[in-house]
Amino acid sequence: MIRLALILVFIARSLAAQEPVQSPPEAEPPMTYERLGNILFALDPEAEPSGPGFQLTIAGVEVLVITDTNADRMRAMVPIRSAEALSEEDLIRMMQANFDSTLDARYAIANGTLWAAFIHPLSLLEKDQLISGLAQTVNIARTYGTLYSGGAAEFGGGDSTDLQRELIEELLKKGEEI
Repeated sequence: MIRLALILVFIARSLAAQEPVQSPPEAEPPMTYERLGNILFALDPEAEPSGPGFQLTIAGVEVLVITDTNADRMRAMVPIRSAEALSEEDLIRMMQANFDSTLDARYAIANGTLWAAFIHPLSLLEKDQLISGLAQTVNIARTYGTLYSGGAAEFGGGDSTDLQRELIEELLKKGEEI
């Protein structure tokens, strides 16, 4: 009897010490063309629907967002420059950045143009992912030719950190002469 009482007391204390079970956060509804449009208009009230997509301006940069509901895809794009005169060095640097510093956005070439692009399945896209992807796309367009960065922490394990460190070292060396 005493053993049973001790076991019951032990179980009761264990149960009381446990944290209450919290229900998981409510999932966002699937992304649709309409929901995407509502988010984009919140970011830029001057955004314009354009066929299966939208044109908007973020931080002074024109962004084109295209959807394909049949393929369940979304693509946000910023034209950077003509791809015709890209050197091998330019191409290698962009591929290095795609590996570690552009994050979810990417440099891409299509129809003779160099683009900054963010591509994602439409229905699985969450609001914060969209906003972050748009910001990263704008950032890699703006930092093309310099930092090639999506604007957040780098993934690491690639070449970008060392290349960016080279610039810091070069400027520090120049600063020694002052």
